[in-house]
Amino acid sequence: MKIGVLSDTHIHSLDSGITLAEKLLNGPFRDIDAILHAGDHVLPELPNCFYPLPWYGVQGNMDQSSPDLPLQRIIQIGGFSIGMTHGWGAHQGIESRVLQSFSPAELDVVIYGHSHYPVCHKEGSLLVMNPGSPTDKRKAPFCTVGLLSLGSVPHGEIIRID
Repeated sequence: MKIGVLSDTHIHSLDSGITLAEKLLNGPFRDIDAILHAGDHVLPELPNCFYPLPWYGVQGNMDQSSPDLPLQRIIQIGGFSIGMTHGWGAHQGIESRVLQSFSPAELDVVIYGHSHYPVCHKEGSLLVMNPGSPTDKRKAPFCTVGLLSLGSVPHGEIIRID
């Protein structure tokens, strides 16, 4: 199973959402089974741009409050337990705060955003992933998205978007 991972898209118009979806679905998200979005969609209709793919999101600090976008969630996909949150506060120490917020849950993957800086590494058996941003790199070297492969063990990859 392959999952596209997004965060911090900051999309403000339906046209921009459609353009991003087409670019990703014809590129790095070709053949994915679902999308996980770690907040700051900004455009509430963004999931519709990726229809009919299943979409799981959380609320970022730039998103309107919505019952469809919890601040934090744990989902089960492909037999794996995935924790999702946007993140908050200063970028320094964000990963520690995010990981602590899920304690004591036993997770296979934690996905967060907020910093716009891509991260993909293991903490023991836990895969920790921040896909960065496909639209606003800020201090990161490139705009990026993530790919999550759920096979015998979760594997993540950060993909540069040109």
